[in-house]
Amino acid sequence: MMKEKIVAFIHELIIYDYILFGSSFILFILFITLAIVVRKRVGFSLFLVLLSFILLLALPSLGYVKMHEYLFKNNIQVISEKKLVFTEAIVVKGTLTNESKFDFKTCHVTAKVCKATGNKYKDFIFTFKPIMKMSILEEDLKIGETREFKIIVEPFTYANDYNASVKADCSAFH
Repeated sequence: MMKEKIVAFIHELIIYDYILFGSSFILFILFITLAIVVRKRVGFSLFLVLLSFILLLALPSLGYVKMHEYLFKNNIQVISEKKLVFTEAIVVKGTLTNESKFDFKTCHVTAKVCKATGNKYKDFIFTFKPIMKMSILEEDLKIGETREFKIIVEPFTYANDYNASVKADCSAFH
C-alpha cells in the first residue's frame, strides 16, 4: 500500500518539483560546505549545520505544497449537500473552476464527510479521520472553465451531525 503511494507520487512529479528538490539539496551542500570552511567559529558553524538540515527537510515539503497551490489553483464551490431519505447516501453538488494558467488534464475531486460536534477543536481533529470519503475524476478542464460535478457518498449510515467538505487536486502534466 505504502509502496504504491510512493510510486504514484514519484510518477506525478513535474519538472518544477525536480528543480525545487535539486535546489534545496544544493543549498544543503552549500551550507554544509560553508560550515566546514568556518569550523574554527564553532557557534556559527553549528548554526549553519542546523540551518542546512532544516532547509533540507522543510524547503522541499513546504515548497512542493505552495508551488502546487500556485500552479494548479482551482476554486471549489459547494452548491448543495443533501442526505437522501430512502437511500443511505449523501449527494454533494458543486462547481470546479480552473483559475490557473494551465489547462488541467485531470482533477481528483474528493468529498469528505466528518463528524460534527460544535466544538471547533474536536471538529478540527475529526477532519483527519473522516467517516466517509468519495472521489471522482474530472478531465480536460480548460483555463477559466467552470464545470459542475455531483458526488454521491454511499453507503452513509451515520445518524448524527456531520460536515461535508470538498477539495480538488488538479494537474496539467499527465
